[in-house]
Amino acid sequence: MQTHLAAEFQGTREGAEAEAILRKCVHCGFCTATCPTYQLLGDELDGPRGRIYLMKQVLEGAAPTRATQQHLDRCLTCRNCESTCPSGVQYGHLVDIGRRVVEARVERPAGERAVRWLLKEGLTSPFFGPAMALGRLVRPLLPATLRDKVPQRVPARASLWPTSTHKRKVLMLLGCVQRSMLPNVNSATARVLDAAGIQTLVADGAGCCGAIRTHLNDHEGGLADMRRNIDAWWPLVEGLTGSGTVEAIIMNASGCGVTVKEYGHALAHDAAYAQKAARIGALTKDVSELLPELVPMLAKKLHGARGRKLAWHPPCTLQHGQQLRGGVERALGEWGFDVSMAASEPHLCCGSAGTYSVLQPELAHALRDRKIAQLEPAGPGVVDAIVTANIGCIQHLQTGTDTPVRHWVEVVDEALA
Repeated sequence: MQTHLAAEFQGTREGAEAEAILRKCVHCGFCTATCPTYQLLGDELDGPRGRIYLMKQVLEGAAPTRATQQHLDRCLTCRNCESTCPSGVQYGHLVDIGRRVVEARVERPAGERAVRWLLKEGLTSPFFGPAMALGRLVRPLLPATLRDKVPQRVPARASLWPTSTHKRKVLMLLGCVQRSMLPNVNSATARVLDAAGIQTLVADGAGCCGAIRTHLNDHEGGLADMRRNIDAWWPLVEGLTGSGTVEAIIMNASGCGVTVKEYGHALAHDAAYAQKAARIGALTKDVSELLPELVPMLAKKLHGARGRKLAWHPPCTLQHGQQLRGGVERALGEWGFDVSMAASEPHLCCGSAGTYSVLQPELAHALRDRKIAQLEPAGPGVVDAIVTANIGCIQHLQTGTDTPVRHWVEVVDEALA
């Protein structure tokens, strides 16, 4: 696609990156067939091709409107279109640029600005944990929209962190939301790795991966989160502490994983952090990437797996953002779990998409209900649990079904117990 950047974007880093991405797009339309919002709304401007047209016009000098902003807001950034695109268009990077440009030119209503500020500051705040604990106490009194975001209980095993020391060590990000909402995912990951002879370390200074602020158009705030994490992790990466050197940085939230793997891209312009960021990205692995070696190590220890029925939902950030497919369901099957997937459209988003389910609840709930109907075609109760690999998907799907929704590592941990 030919594009002629407006003078203000010529020679800028954002302009050059956007132009390079746009040049790949041939507007074939394959992406519209797999775009969740286009499937729901049937509007070309609510699909990747239409949004690319809108962003191209703005970059060429057209004035964006509130409608432009809303069409970009409705994008889940699921990156399904990247899996479909035969030209390799990096739509996720392009829409981040387009949103920042439009955000700077189109003022949002005061209510929207307030909600977005609360999300980016509240979810990443040290006060989020106490607020979540209070929310559990008063959960029955909360409005339905808030109640949906507060898990009813924390499993007793969530506080059980392995104490064994192993030669093999990995570093794990606890996350800003997960450590308070679903802390058992982190401790279950550590227990499963411990059973395979791998010790899990945590850097106390690390926090949000940067995704929340970045996707809410606080680009500089997102970069600051990334730099803070790199500083917190670097001594363990370099072996400068008494804990030893880690062989990988493990993510059990696939949304964080796709962000941290792209630290090198995000900080490529920062001379002080570019090389460190690239190394951090290269060391980062989703925990499922360890499964080829975990399967034989744990096969004889998983006494509680046989016959347990699981419906597997691969998060968009895993199958599209990280391009990791097949590993989890294959490993669970080899361990003896009875695993099924969505009867159709296993590639489509469940509607969670980070803060999307708060900002776009109608679309998010429509996608959630569509996904649950595909995961449970015969209705609830047929499977023992729906399993996935991202906290947003877990909590969002759980609001639409009575079937327990878990992280896959939790059910493996239970089968080991």
